[in-house]
Amino acid sequence: MGVSIATMNPIIKTLSVRVRDKHARVLNRMAFDVNQVWNAANADSAEFSWVGIPEVGYMNCGTSAFDLMKDLKVIRKQRGMIIDSTAVQETIAVHAKARKQFKKNKLKWRCSGGSKKALGWIPFKSGAAKWVNGQVRYAGQYFKVWDSYGLSKFDFRSGCFSQDSRGRWYFNIVVQIESIVRQAEGGQIGIDLGLKTTATCSNGDSFARQNCYRNLELKLGKAQRAKDKKRVKAIHAKIKNTRKNAIHKFTNKIVRENSLIVVGNVRSQKLAKNGLAKSVLDAGWFMLKTQLEYKSIATQGVFIEVNESYTTQTCSCCGCISCNSPKGRAGLGIREWTCAECGTTHDRDVNAAKNILALGHERLAVGITASLGR
Repeated sequence: MGVSIATMNPIIKTLSVRVRDKHARVLNRMAFDVNQVWNAANADSAEFSWVGIPEVGYMNCGTSAFDLMKDLKVIRKQRGMIIDSTAVQETIAVHAKARKQFKKNKLKWRCSGGSKKALGWIPFKSGAAKWVNGQVRYAGQYFKVWDSYGLSKFDFRSGCFSQDSRGRWYFNIVVQIESIVRQAEGGQIGIDLGLKTTATCSNGDSFARQNCYRNLELKLGKAQRAKDKKRVKAIHAKIKNTRKNAIHKFTNKIVRENSLIVVGNVRSQKLAKNGLAKSVLDAGWFMLKTQLEYKSIATQGVFIEVNESYTTQTCSCCGCISCNSPKGRAGLGIREWTCAECGTTHDRDVNAAKNILALGHERLAVGITASLGR
């Protein structure tokens, strides 16, 4: 597969690096301050409500983010907070955005302790965090991180510190990268998502089922019965990281070789309601599609998601749905079949992937809408 080099293109990315554990105490204190700001904004906005206005829709008759910022501008001094003013502003802005999104005047409180403790989160605006002498400087504090990206090369924008379920802290920063974008020449591929094989491509390649959860299910159950919370969290993290690593390797190969990627619109949420819930959720379809989408954008490729209805039953050669094509639940065990119309023998998943690619070409022929074309 040939690869051409495109022109210089600015790419906006979010880089995430782990913060050294010795800074956890300071970050926990900052997260406590953020929670206090959130709860104060929540208490103020709870006095107001959303009302329906004819020809306008729902409008918040309460206070805006700007009003809350004015009301809470002295909260840092009153409560002796160590976060900077941008963290206060950003927390209130996110709170207001969430109220607007869910049309609620009051959101959930952020708890700083107990069994319902909210994971630590410290947002900040552009310019609040800087790279100084090999460390991140924020709010007068210096934080050492495992720098796997060479952060000194980037200009920091907005970002946040975030905590995972194991109590580890991460520094997440938005940066703009001026890089040469490599674009695949002419590669086109359709991808059928499934359970027996996580992803099957129209060229015959496949992404084997990883069974990340199934492989550790017994160990997880043992730790849960022993009420070893630390071990349970570690196992869940291993499951997540194993799945994420495998999907990254697969999507990198697909995006590097293809400029047009078409995927079926299978939804985990719907299929998880039946007896296959564990297998469906363990497949990681959403993560796979998300990675294909943003990596296609970065390489100036095209990502399309199409309706995959009848793609398994339809012959990719003649386009007919023959009497012996696999149909419904009864046909799930049929892995190969021969079209009664044209006599072509198909692999079930490869045939579906070829039909998905054909649907992508039809979409391109009539134009890609803003919501479907990437």
